[in-house]
Formats: sequence, C-alpha cells, structure tokens
Amino acid sequence: MDTKRVVLDCRTKPDANCSLTIAGTEAEVLDVAEYHVSTKHGMKIEPKLREQLKGMLKEEALAR
Repeated sequence: MDTKRVVLDCRTKPDANCSLTIAGTEAEVLDVAEYHVSTKHGMKIEPKLREQLKGMLKEEALAR
C-alpha cells in the first residue's frame, strides 16, 4: 500500500473560485476530488478528468 501523501488544492485554479484543499494518499485524494469537482464545479466524471486531477497533485510537505 502506497502511504505517500499528496495534496490537491483548488486555489491553484483561480477560475474555480474555491478554497478546498484535499490531502491523503493519491487514490484517496483522486476519489474525493472527482466527487468534489462533479458536485461543486459541475464537471463530468470521466477518465480524462481523473488524469487532469492527477496532474494537479503535489507531494504533501511535512510540518514537523
């Protein structure tokens, strides 16, 4: 199981007018992000969308 954590931040898309940040494993973040963008931003869930979201992922910075 991959436990590397990543972050997807809606603020990187200024036209989204959204401040949500999602953190977790890649699979967790992509699942939640697909739901978020479909329900809050009206985007259609399709394989192309998941690839776009994947391109927005950043490795989570450790705050220790």
